[in-house]
Amino acid sequence: MIKNLIKILGILLLTGFVILAFIIFLPKNYNVPQLQKRKSTKYWSLKSGSEIAYTLIEAKGEKKPFPIIFLQGGPGGPIYDRNIEALKPLADSGFDVYLYDQVGCGFSNRLENIEEYTAERHKNDLEEIVGLIGSEKVILIGQSWGAILAVLFAADNQEKVQKIIFTSPGPIQPGTRNLVEKKAPDSLELIQPEYSNSQANRKVQNQRMKFVSFLARNFGIKLTSDKEVDNFQTYLNSYLSKSTVCDTAFSPAPEAGGGYFSQIMTVNSFNEISDPRPKLLNTKIPVLVMKGQCDNQKWGFINEYLEIFPNHKFTIVSGAGHSISVEQPRLYLYSIQKFLSD
Repeated sequence: MIKNLIKILGILLLTGFVILAFIIFLPKNYNVPQLQKRKSTKYWSLKSGSEIAYTLIEAKGEKKPFPIIFLQGGPGGPIYDRNIEALKPLADSGFDVYLYDQVGCGFSNRLENIEEYTAERHKNDLEEIVGLIGSEKVILIGQSWGAILAVLFAADNQEKVQKIIFTSPGPIQPGTRNLVEKKAPDSLELIQPEYSNSQANRKVQNQRMKFVSFLARNFGIKLTSDKEVDNFQTYLNSYLSKSTVCDTAFSPAPEAGGGYFSQIMTVNSFNEISDPRPKLLNTKIPVLVMKGQCDNQKWGFINEYLEIFPNHKFTIVSGAGHSISVEQPRLYLYSIQKFLSD
């Protein structure tokens, strides 16, 4: 009797192991859009080995002296067609506007060694890009993670920054935990978004991706192809986008190009960042900080930008979430143009 029970238990354990291995190691397919070629795409080959895809919207009329560089959120967020359309009017005002896919996403190359995806590398790539553009100074527009990247760049290159526009900025890294609890003034009338990032992650996560992420973050092991994980990122983004708007009816349709390994490994490197705060003491860089009324970023994170950059203008955009340009494109553009013209 005991031998039979042990035998049955062994069979059950083996079956469970086989099923688990099947779930973890069998590649998964996601029915998501794929990248479509964009005629405007050009490339920079950087010394780091990054092959960076970018779009230049050339200035019309009398050209302004300093170009604009748009830094997308993410990390691992590509340039979408809607970003290009949203910023085209700035070129009509005389600005050259550059939008680029950071390494590991969009049309830029993927890295075989995923441990090379770090915030420091993204900053170094941006420094070389500014050098290739050849302008004495640049104007940065940093969205979410792009704002974090703009801070890292500005800390080491203040003399090259004319102005910065932070839209729905993410927390300056390395992070400060006590900022999470800081409450916003009631007068700002901020609204908690209807949908959260954690809800999106719970809905789409699966055991295989959990295992892939565990190996990547802890051991730098790339278990699967970029194509599979990037398709998963597109699938995940289709739900994450609901947390970026006040009204989920305006959630952007899913678009391809997200870089999953670039995202998780860059975030993994945040604790290794040299603190940029001391370098920015007494900075005089003019900045605009824009926050959507339903932005999912904690108030304490936004407030730190206002404290670090004393020469700032600050605006709350009513009826907009984390992706201000999606729900309030006119206010988004108006605020930027007004700041640039001051």
